[in-house]
Amino acid sequence: MKAHLLFRDQDFDPAQPLPAHATELTLDLGLAPLFDAMTGEDTVIRDAALRTVLNPLVEHDAIIYRQDVLRDAMANREVVRRIYAIAIEAIDLEHKNYFGVVSRYPGAVLHRSVDVMTMFVEQLGKLRRIADLHAPRFRSEGFGAFFATLRRELDDAYFAELRDHLARLKFNGGTLISAELGEALKGRNYVLRQPNRNQGNWLSGLLGRGPKSYSFKLHPRDEGGARALSALNDQGINLVANAAAQANDHVLSFFRMLRAETAFYVGCLALEENLAARGKPVCFPELAPAVERVHRFGDLYDVSLALSKQEPVVGNDGDLTGKDVVVVTGANQGGKSTFLRSIGLAQLMMQAGMFVGAASFAANLCRGLQTHYKREEDTSMTSGKFDEELARMSAVIDRLRPDGLLLCNESFQSTNEREGSAIARELVLTLAAHRIKIVFVTHLYDLAHSLHARGDPAMAFLRAERDADGTRSFRVMPGEPLSTSFGQDLYRQIFVTTQEPAPVA
Repeated sequence: MKAHLLFRDQDFDPAQPLPAHATELTLDLGLAPLFDAMTGEDTVIRDAALRTVLNPLVEHDAIIYRQDVLRDAMANREVVRRIYAIAIEAIDLEHKNYFGVVSRYPGAVLHRSVDVMTMFVEQLGKLRRIADLHAPRFRSEGFGAFFATLRRELDDAYFAELRDHLARLKFNGGTLISAELGEALKGRNYVLRQPNRNQGNWLSGLLGRGPKSYSFKLHPRDEGGARALSALNDQGINLVANAAAQANDHVLSFFRMLRAETAFYVGCLALEENLAARGKPVCFPELAPAVERVHRFGDLYDVSLALSKQEPVVGNDGDLTGKDVVVVTGANQGGKSTFLRSIGLAQLMMQAGMFVGAASFAANLCRGLQTHYKREEDTSMTSGKFDEELARMSAVIDRLRPDGLLLCNESFQSTNEREGSAIARELVLTLAAHRIKIVFVTHLYDLAHSLHARGDPAMAFLRAERDADGTRSFRVMPGEPLSTSFGQDLYRQIFVTTQEPAPVA
């Protein structure tokens, strides 16, 4: 039995490795607040969120499938949380039953397996009742197939038969085992048999002809005899004990998979509720193929910043459709880096099958998202800052594929203007020629001006908005590069203070 709530035709792998650049993505895009809002203290949800967000999908149909399931989850929040809670409860109950976990004796293994399976039957019954009560409220293919599987495979006849088998496996009337004599009068070919049928009342048993068999009784203090009889019993029930243990493992794996897959959706519900509490909108994005260049957004904001700050976070509107290269310039602390993070976060969330932080959003899929952000000075002094930038960019280029997305934030500014601009310009033009989509935030005027002078219609130029008095609106608008980043605004803000005139004697 499969859940298939994250993928149409395959299981989710909770142990799949994170990409090599997962740490860089988390740092550069500020993903920590996003994961915190999704997971809280729940490590299961955190693991599921990490592996879905940082391993984005690239197939259009797979993303739509997950979006539809998430829409159902948002429309039926308490039902989905109840399914997640049932899976957790089933796994916890199995963990608490320690008896026979490491035992090699078939009797102990069978005893534990029967106890655990009895608890599993109760949890499966809860899932079946949810399917009966709430299935008509769900519209997605994923939940539809899940509930149909529960109702088909967990019908009343199945539960009746399963409970009957569990009652028999307790062997309250003893075990009936057949065996053959082997070499040296040792037993072999031990086989567990069905118990003898009831022979009727005591009178028919007394007057009737009894079976040809012999019996004996053990003395209460005959410990050796008890051990020998227990060993014979273990040989007879060995196959049944193994089969019961395997059945337990199968049901346990189902609950573990159900927990992992529903964990992602429970995390998405928590994230949406956190954003709603801050008055921030979310929307399900429109998808375009990776070979196209589509990028439209309304009120696009940095989700992690919105979750971290109490103050209102400014969103951006824009249409970058048809653009391979986007260059963002403008005033220091004007919102350029925040805008870049919002682009990266929206792309990751979209390709995880989630909603995005915007009033509207449409973008083409990308075959891998890479980031190259400025770093602090290397405290170990093993290399210069510029050398470190080049080494990281080399690793990024090795990971890039056609129709990938590269986000650069103030790259190559650890050297002089001329050298940094020359390197960045060659990099941008070469990657764009290989169908890499690039969003580049820079203070290098030589770089931005030379690219703007090309007049390439596949390039867009944005600028952080600044009023005449130096006020930042934290919006990014279309605009050609300027030769200044208005650093004097920051100088006046930090170092220049207005002093009252000295009193006249």
